[in-house]
Amino acid sequence: MSLCRFLPVPSDRMGIVWSLLSIKDSVVLEYGPAGTTHFSMGLYGTLGVEWRQSLFTTHMSEDDVIMGDVTRLEEAIVEIDESQHPKVIFVVTSSIAAVIGTDIKGVCNYMQSEVKAKLIAVDRGGFRGDYSKGILDINTLLVKKLAKPLAVKDEKSFNILGASMGRFRMQSDIWEIKNMMEEGFGFHLNTSLCADTSVEELQNLAAAKINIVLSYEALEAAQLMEKKYGIPYVYKVPYGYQATMEFLEAVAAALDVEVNAALMGRLQEKNAELAMYKMMGRKKTHLAAFLKGDYDTIMGIAAFVASTGIKISHKICTHSLKPIPDCPEDVEYYADEKDYLNCLAEMHKALILGDDITLEEAAADNMKVRISAPFVNGAQVAKHLPLMGEKGADYLLEAIDAYFWHL
Repeated sequence: MSLCRFLPVPSDRMGIVWSLLSIKDSVVLEYGPAGTTHFSMGLYGTLGVEWRQSLFTTHMSEDDVIMGDVTRLEEAIVEIDESQHPKVIFVVTSSIAAVIGTDIKGVCNYMQSEVKAKLIAVDRGGFRGDYSKGILDINTLLVKKLAKPLAVKDEKSFNILGASMGRFRMQSDIWEIKNMMEEGFGFHLNTSLCADTSVEELQNLAAAKINIVLSYEALEAAQLMEKKYGIPYVYKVPYGYQATMEFLEAVAAALDVEVNAALMGRLQEKNAELAMYKMMGRKKTHLAAFLKGDYDTIMGIAAFVASTGIKISHKICTHSLKPIPDCPEDVEYYADEKDYLNCLAEMHKALILGDDITLEEAAADNMKVRISAPFVNGAQVAKHLPLMGEKGADYLLEAIDAYFWHL
């Protein structure tokens, strides 16, 4: 790992744990030293994840590591089952458990008869990639392990896949998707994977009529559900008015229905007003934007910002680009933090859209808007201020408008 002045990119294990902690009626049991769990709790809190009474660690002694003794893990599984009564216990390996080769799956297999909770082994120790890899793996694992085939479908329901709690305003974006699906089609949310959900809801994933995919990390899960349960999916993240209309049209095509005319008319009217910004953008050729965040966020918001006539100088992704199919060449990823900071240092009188570290390090003559994690200046609290959809576009356009007049 290269030297890091601020915060390192979270590992796959971290993405897995914050995803699992959003599932009600379940418990995450990490097999590892207490310190690794303790120091991650603050991060989960800033993401809006409620970890109390759902995150446990076994602790590991030197003897456990040297001798490979899993007695503590066995006892912890039984104790949690008897005291917490969860429907599912996710047994997650720590980095140390992964290094010494602890057979978590084997332990879960022979301990299953000893407990009422369903045991699911998650043998990722933080060595298979960054947090995006963990989110991808857990989306697929949950579909494989928890989704059940159902004879009766809810013909007016949809699932959201790829709703990671590691994304800024995710709960607000879910709220906006729910509003648009209700107004546009009269549909209601069945299950959200993986934010504000429960074991029962995940078991009922197959009841939905359609899957709404909000990130590439959920594509594999959506394709699996399409193949196994015949549920179509739409992967078109709605940032900005044009993308929101395209999202609604894609959903309508998949469902073979019409979108609510009033909703589409409102979006078309707002999208037409962007012509004024394009005209101003041609005159103010110095205007530029710098974006940093997860792949789908920066791609969607960059397209909306560019539609107002602002030049996009950098689209910097916070995670590896290797798993992304057909990734555009203008998306950047820097393994060394200093390289991205050097790019940022060159920006002046620009619109900076990124995480708290990016906003703090950008020169004072830039205009700054938070759109991504990490958050170091306070946790995200609001659940009704989205970045996606119509209301998200309204918010972003206000920031763009202020930038036009500010510089």
